[in-house]
Amino acid sequence: MAALWLARASSQLARRAARRLPGRHGSGEPTSPWFLGAVPPPALGSPAVETSRRGFCSVRRFAGESSAAAAVDEEPENGFVASDQQAVDFPGGKVSFVAEMNFLPDSMKERINCYLVLDDDGRTISGSRFQEVSKELALKMYSEMVTLQIMDTIFYEAQRQGRISFYLTSNGEEAINIASAAALSMDDIVLPQYREPGVLLWRGFTLQEFANQCFGNKLDYGKGRQMPIHYGSNRLNYFTVSSPIATQLPHAVGAAYSLKMNKKDACAITYFGDGGTSEGDFHAALNFAAVMEAPVIFFCRNNGWAISTPTTEQFRSDGVVIRGQAYGIRGIRVDGNDALAVYSAVHAAREMAITEGRPILVEALTYRVGHHSTSDDSTKYRPVDEIEHWRTARDPISRYRKWVQGNDWWSDAEESELRSRVRKELLQAIQVAERMPKPPVTELFTDVYDKIPSNLREQEQLLRDTIMKHPVDYPTDVPV
Repeated sequence: MAALWLARASSQLARRAARRLPGRHGSGEPTSPWFLGAVPPPALGSPAVETSRRGFCSVRRFAGESSAAAAVDEEPENGFVASDQQAVDFPGGKVSFVAEMNFLPDSMKERINCYLVLDDDGRTISGSRFQEVSKELALKMYSEMVTLQIMDTIFYEAQRQGRISFYLTSNGEEAINIASAAALSMDDIVLPQYREPGVLLWRGFTLQEFANQCFGNKLDYGKGRQMPIHYGSNRLNYFTVSSPIATQLPHAVGAAYSLKMNKKDACAITYFGDGGTSEGDFHAALNFAAVMEAPVIFFCRNNGWAISTPTTEQFRSDGVVIRGQAYGIRGIRVDGNDALAVYSAVHAAREMAITEGRPILVEALTYRVGHHSTSDDSTKYRPVDEIEHWRTARDPISRYRKWVQGNDWWSDAEESELRSRVRKELLQAIQVAERMPKPPVTELFTDVYDKIPSNLREQEQLLRDTIMKHPVDYPTDVPV
């Protein structure tokens, strides 16, 4: 009804203006079509009428009509002629009027396609276009994917042994982690969710640094104040993980805009799951990025489950990538278990984000093979055979290994050596991290204020007194 009212009101006002031509009553001054805005438009008939974009909106005639008088002859007094010749120059572009009431469909007739390079047997799809990778880069990507897999397995076991308090894995999403990281520059800023340790691994975070964080010792950059897997590194441009869902998305837009203002040859990338798209921060961030033309990549890991909530109960749209169009953002859907497809998509997305100054939305279809975390048992809400199918038939590491071996770049002997070496290095790192002293209690009150205020000093003293009074209730390995 609002749109119909606007169309009729616009038409009527245009006709009234036309009747007053060639001038206002008693003034002899030329008039112009209805215009809302502080600055009046050029006189009707001037070439500038067709291109003026000043003010809020204006009603114009198109298709070569020379005067508004012609419009009076064609339009009935009690309505308007519905045709593609009448439109309103609304902010964002010309909008044509039609007489037929049409509602947009709730979905497209066909689902958006998914970009793929490798089939399940590690062979490139006929006609596929992808970013070429050298042997050195290909082997590094594979080695890091294997390393991430082993790291997840051992840390998960350490949690089950009671040696760390919490952990979650990236099982089934190794290609997303490593391949996307490989397509970035070290100058690019990463704002992760919590299932992207492989991005940090690729950038040079050592197994010892991972272990230090999970065990919360004095060498942990967070000084033991964060849960395990909440990694961060200023040196590697990797923002510290924060548990609240999707809060990193608006931050990523701000970081990207700062890169743009400083004319840096870099972008920001932020990762999130399908569940994160139900948060308000997702929508605010996409709109913010589109309007400000920020060079940011929104990377959604659509792994089918937001803990126990399936995507079928999360949204009714065709996944996530379709939402970019509503905000004016270019996007692509990619097979998240295909390392070459992920690498190529992010490589192209980065190039567009920086050179064209625009946000890009990437939706990677994958599957969370492991439980959501050590606090979850996913067999309670999804079938075991579904998990096993993705663990075996759709495993990203196995698929990529077949491609690497098909190029004669890898052997079974190298595979055994790699897995043995990584496992040994990680077990040693855990032993070192476990023996390392914890940060002192005083670190709970630092790094917020330049000078600690009196109320925090009082709290610190109260905590010390409580520990001394009830020592059995507090860990003995934390210096007081």
